[in-house]
Amino acid sequence: MSQKFQNKYRIASARLKNWDYGSNAAYFVTICTKNRECFFGEIQNGEMILNDVGRIANDCWWQIPEHFPFVKLGNHIIMPNHVHGIVVIDKPTDDRNDIRMIETQNFASLRTPQTGNRFGPQSKNLASIIRGFKSGVTMGARSINPDFAWQARYHDHIIRDDQSFHRISDYIKNNPKNWQGDRFCKL
Repeated sequence: MSQKFQNKYRIASARLKNWDYGSNAAYFVTICTKNRECFFGEIQNGEMILNDVGRIANDCWWQIPEHFPFVKLGNHIIMPNHVHGIVVIDKPTDDRNDIRMIETQNFASLRTPQTGNRFGPQSKNLASIIRGFKSGVTMGARSINPDFAWQARYHDHIIRDDQSFHRISDYIKNNPKNWQGDRFCKL
């Protein structure tokens, strides 16, 4: 980084240092719209009512495994101005020699030892999944509302055990009922 700005304008990463975000794990993600603008619909009687943009976001969420076949989805909810969801990265591995299967589009998979970039291909990690989701939603949403935009970053939490997975799943499921007290609520 240049001495000119003396790191004043550098935003520290919210990612866990030394964690490979392409590794098999469950991740709880929160993705907010820019300025927490309510683009996706509204809460009525504790239930999320999606508008057209919200339906696009929901459809894009369900399409994630079509674009990233190594992903499984846990609970998710499209809220008026943010999305909560569980993304499970579940890449096949060969435990005999810590060899990962590398997908090669319509060809047979290649078996390659883990070498080179220790964080793996940057197209098969949590950031690329979220980037793809946000891009898909943006393309569809802007055809309806040209002002649609996401917050630049997203929040993630690595889910470390079954108890946390169930607690987070319940939180997601109950989020619309708790909207009035939600820190993202912008009435």
